[in-house]
Amino acid sequence: MLTKIHHVGIVVHSADEALKFYRDALGLPVTADKVIEDQGVRGVLLQIGNSEIELLEPTRDDTGVARFLASRGEGMHHICFESDDVAKELEAARQKGIELIDQAPRVGLAGMICFLHPRSNHGVLVEFATPIEGQHGH
Repeated sequence: MLTKIHHVGIVVHSADEALKFYRDALGLPVTADKVIEDQGVRGVLLQIGNSEIELLEPTRDDTGVARFLASRGEGMHHICFESDDVAKELEAARQKGIELIDQAPRVGLAGMICFLHPRSNHGVLVEFATPIEGQHGH
């Protein structure tokens, strides 16, 4: 079951520069800052209430995040809904004919994650995530 908006993903040229706004000006605490090599991104999570902002900085040019930044510039990239069972949500989406990016859940900064293609979601990239206990204060 989807339980809340887990985070909103924002693509940036430089996470360090973006932190000057989100962390320093707005006062949001950083809960994670990690390079995810297989995805070619540096992800920084900042807490806001029971949700988070995820800053995504490409670490190489051959990734979807890098292509997004090159074609669209900085800005909102995706919305992530928290689920108690990401695999069940992914299968339910598949059964409903929603176009999937991930055919199976995988490990990401927010826990076990998967993405649904924006063509099926009115132009919005949607992520489902099931946080892993002990990760980022969960």
